[in-house]
Amino acid sequence: MTKRDFVIKIAEKTKLTQNDVAIVVQKLLDGLADEIAAGHTVELRDFGVFTVVVRKARAGRNPRHPEETVVIPERVQVKFRVGKELKARVFQLDTARISRD
Repeated sequence: MTKRDFVIKIAEKTKLTQNDVAIVVQKLLDGLADEIAAGHTVELRDFGVFTVVVRKARAGRNPRHPEETVVIPERVQVKFRVGKELKARVFQLDTARISRD
């Protein structure tokens, strides 16, 4: 499902224009991205929590040349922890209906 699909679905349910819904959806996504990029935690109750974490620098190995040690630098990563309600809904999914792409 794409952002456009969400806009169409919401517009049909709310009787708002697709243009108005698209503006609101984009503003929501921009706000989420701004907060996450600023290093803040974003919590959407029952959906999940986005957090920014710093992964430590570490030593790694190149699979083609395992004798060489490669330094993997410290980096910032976004983590998502699923909320209770979403987790319960996903848990009820029929595994046969899920595409395995």
